[in-house]
This record gives sequence, structure tokens and C-alpha cells, in this order.
Amino acid sequence: MENTIKSTNQVIDTEDSSGLLKSILRTIQENRSYVIIGILAIVIFSMVPPMIGVDSFYIYFLFMVFLYIAVSQGWNLIGGFTGQLSLGTHAFFALGGYTTALIWIHDITHTWYYFDPLVMFLSGVVPAIFAVFIGIPTLSRLKGDYFAFGTLAAAEVLKVVILRTQGFSGGQAGLSVKGEGFTDLGLYYYTALLLAVLSVLVLFIITKSRIGVAIGAISEDETSASSHGINILKYKLISFIISSFIIGICGSLYFYYQFIVNPSSMMDLTRWMFYPLLICILGGNGTIMGPIIGSFIIYSLFTFAENVMGRVHPMLSGLIIILVMKYLPTGIWGLKEKIFRR
Repeated sequence: MENTIKSTNQVIDTEDSSGLLKSILRTIQENRSYVIIGILAIVIFSMVPPMIGVDSFYIYFLFMVFLYIAVSQGWNLIGGFTGQLSLGTHAFFALGGYTTALIWIHDITHTWYYFDPLVMFLSGVVPAIFAVFIGIPTLSRLKGDYFAFGTLAAAEVLKVVILRTQGFSGGQAGLSVKGEGFTDLGLYYYTALLLAVLSVLVLFIITKSRIGVAIGAISEDETSASSHGINILKYKLISFIISSFIIGICGSLYFYYQFIVNPSSMMDLTRWMFYPLLICILGGNGTIMGPIIGSFIIYSLFTFAENVMGRVHPMLSGLIIILVMKYLPTGIWGLKEKIFRR
């Protein structure tokens, strides 16, 4: 209760932009070592393609890791920091990809389309609008497991709509464009790296802002937060919208990689709903570093498992969940606090 009251007071303190800037600068000052490590990591990863070649398997591997970092940070905002377990990540991811495909095919923006910033932005806006439509009824009426199943149901409804509207969405076969602009993975690699970095920065800024303090209070004790004047639905919805926007842009990038969108690839429950959730749980739910750590570990394990174990590899993911929930409830990043406490 006391923490929630403090969080409510912080909402007032961080209301103006100067307070937000001071909070960000203070945090950077307190975590100089992490900032330096982060900058060095970005520089090193930027140098990888020229060093090993853009056609290397490791470029594709890192491209997917960066993509999962961004997607997982998107889920982390609503599921980790806000405490609302969403199972509709794959729906926002698919909407991002379908939006890019439809804009390209129907020549809507009259731009160059291939890695077009405007198209990618719009591919984040459409999932954000979808989040508003499903967020208002679900976030205002459903909590906990009920909200989780509500988002999953909305995603499945979207999948049925896509399958039934073959003339518009291509149905089961999906939509495709010619990959004439593709040369190598270099552009995909750097774009995914940029998305990963931006998603981390966005979440960092949000957590130090009025929005971040409010959703933190909601996650800790929703009833107490409401009694202290925090508009619960407003901040939940803002978190949900930003989350879906980030995930939608990631879906757009994945379409550029495949040049095709269909329900089986874009709405894969395992890859685009289950993996981001598991990444956050393993790395550290509700932390900035959690999705980064989790993405490298999970994608490495599952890439190895797919090559060695084949279709049996889902058993590995189930085992990981059981072990993490039992022995690492705060994730790998949570071990840091336990170690330093000792």
C-alpha cells in the first residue's frame, strides 16, 4: 500500500517534461556502467556484418534475436510493467504484416514501399487502432486470466476474419509481393537492430515518465491506485496501444523478410505469442533487460532444439517454463538483486 501511495505521488512529481528529463538523466547517471555496456554492444553488433559477411547464418540468427527483443519489449510493456497478461501478441504482429502487404499491393501511399518508413509507421498504427477496439471492452471489464483469454479470443476472431475474406486478405494462402528489392540480409539486420534499440529506449523513457509510474502503481495494486486518483482504464489503454504499435512494426519488418503474409506464418501461436511471453518470463518480467537476455537465450536454445530434436522441441519449452516458474520466479535479471542483497 505504501509503495502504491509513493507511486501515486511520483505521478504528480513527474508530470512536467523537466521532471521527466531530470529523472532520465539521474537514472543514466546512477547506471553509467550499464549505459556504457549498452553503447559498446550496439557498436559491436553494428560491426558484425562487415566482419563475417551479410550472408552468414549468424546474421540471420541475430536478425531474429533483435526482432524478438523488440516484440518482447512490446509485450513486456503491457504484460510486465502494467501487469495485464495479453495473449494477443500474434494478432498485432500479423496486422502489422498484413497492413504493409495491403498498402504495397494496392499502391495506397504511392511511395517506394520496400522498407518504407511511412508504411512501417502505418503498420504500427493499424494494430494500435485494433488495440483500442478490443482494449476498451476488455481492459474495463476483464482482469487477470479473463483479460488474457479475452485477448486470445480477439486474436482468434481476427484469424477467422482473415481466413474468410479471401478476396481481401488472400485467405489461407495469404498475400505476397515480388522480392525484387532483396539483395542480402544486411538491411534487415540493421533495421532489426534499430527496432530493438528503439524499443528499449521507448520503454526506458516510459518507465521514467508519468505513464510509467502510473502503470507501475496499477500493476502493484490496482484498487489502491484507483482510490488515489489514477485513471486505471486510461493508463492501461495507453500501455496497450504503445505495446501493439511496437509489435505491429515488427510484423511489418518480418513481412519485408518473407515477402508473404498468411495466417500460418504471421499468426503462429508458438513463435509470436508463446515465445515473447517465455522470453520475458525467463529474462525478467517487468524489466528492461529481461527481454534482451531472454531473447538471446530462448532463440539460441530453440534454434539448437529444432535442429537436434525436431518436432520434439516444444517439450523443451514446457520444461523451461516449469523450471523458471519454480526456481527463477523473477527471471534471470532478478538474480542480480538477490545476489547484491547478500
